[in-house]
Amino acid sequence: MKNYLWKDDDGTRVDRSIMEFMAGEDVILDRELFPFDIQATAAHVRGLERIGILSPEESTTLCSLLEQLQQEFNEGSFVLDDRFEDGHSAIEMFLTEKVGDIGAKVHTGRSRNDQVAVATRLFLKDRLEQLAGHVGQVAGACLKRAEQHANVPMPGYTHLQRAVPSSVGLWMGCFAEAFTDDLVFASAVLDLVDCSPLGTAAGYGVNLALDRDGVASDLGFGRIQVNAMYAQNSRGKFEMMALQAALHAMQDVRRLAWDFSLFTTSEFDFIKLPGQYTTGSSIMPNKSNPDVVELLRGKVATIEGAIIEIQSVLSLPSGYQRDLQLTKAPLLRGFRAALQALAVLPSMVEGMTFNEENMAASISTDMFATDIALAKTAQGVPFRTAYLEAKRSLGEGGAPDAAASLAQRVSPGACGDLQLDRIRLRLEQKMRDF
Repeated sequence: MKNYLWKDDDGTRVDRSIMEFMAGEDVILDRELFPFDIQATAAHVRGLERIGILSPEESTTLCSLLEQLQQEFNEGSFVLDDRFEDGHSAIEMFLTEKVGDIGAKVHTGRSRNDQVAVATRLFLKDRLEQLAGHVGQVAGACLKRAEQHANVPMPGYTHLQRAVPSSVGLWMGCFAEAFTDDLVFASAVLDLVDCSPLGTAAGYGVNLALDRDGVASDLGFGRIQVNAMYAQNSRGKFEMMALQAALHAMQDVRRLAWDFSLFTTSEFDFIKLPGQYTTGSSIMPNKSNPDVVELLRGKVATIEGAIIEIQSVLSLPSGYQRDLQLTKAPLLRGFRAALQALAVLPSMVEGMTFNEENMAASISTDMFATDIALAKTAQGVPFRTAYLEAKRSLGEGGAPDAAASLAQRVSPGACGDLQLDRIRLRLEQKMRDF
């Protein structure tokens, strides 16, 4: 028999099928949020003690029991299952079973609405910090490869056609800066969500002088979310912001995965991935497939889908609506996919090898046309005239020197002046925040 916090003894029959529809998979999803719910409950208890609702002895007892609950949950001896409507009811019922009326005091001054909001907010902070850590590691891995192979020539492409000579330093440096931007974005989102909604109850506050600032500080928040109604209206909005941070990083993962997918083919044969990132075919003995790369490329869809799902739910008026429950599953699913994918990438980048001979051999004489046109321009020839002269002479002359071409590309950020030290400085400054 499922236990409901809100049910009294008026004889009204609880229709099981309706309750299962409303609860859905909530109690299962809450397993991921449960530690944060317990943490926030303990902080709320200490806050109630500070305003005299709980005695010091009651507070100590409840906090000790909450520690016990967390330990039993970690060990698997306490399981969130269909005995409970959700994780919130499980906490309260655990406490009341242990200490009766003292446990029944724990919900004073709060609603399940701000209870789930604060647990979700703590989850967002934790996952954004993890996201930032992973993204920083990916940026660092790309930057290291850029520094190690700064002047190794490779073709540069536009429209997937050979365009100009490029370098491994430029290619890998591109992703180092991209993931550094993703780190900065995740940090900015983290700053936005670093506010506690606990103590706003159902969105209208309560007639108690709750120590909201003290509880927020206890939980590690930078500030409280001041307006009680906005605490409810921001639900889903903050989740989408956090998922957007994951999406920005994963879009760069997708682009890098696409490059890996192309450059490992026999048609390109520019790079080779470590063996643990490839699989064989079930029928073709000759195959070595970049399955991990392809799944990295596809994982973006999970985060995009999660954002769209939450966005679709949020067509709502002000105040709490039960629809908001439906934002939980896509949030958890989206972050799980993003963090799992990002964790795979650093060692892949660090372990790949470059086929320098093939990359150099793929740089053909026509790819130096831009160099020729700009050299003529430097001698006083109008650019459009120089452009046409270079176009007419495509393929003429001997094999140009790719290394010389790269060295002469001295515009800031180009192959001859990569300025990787500036990217590293920015990355290291931001990583110090985590």
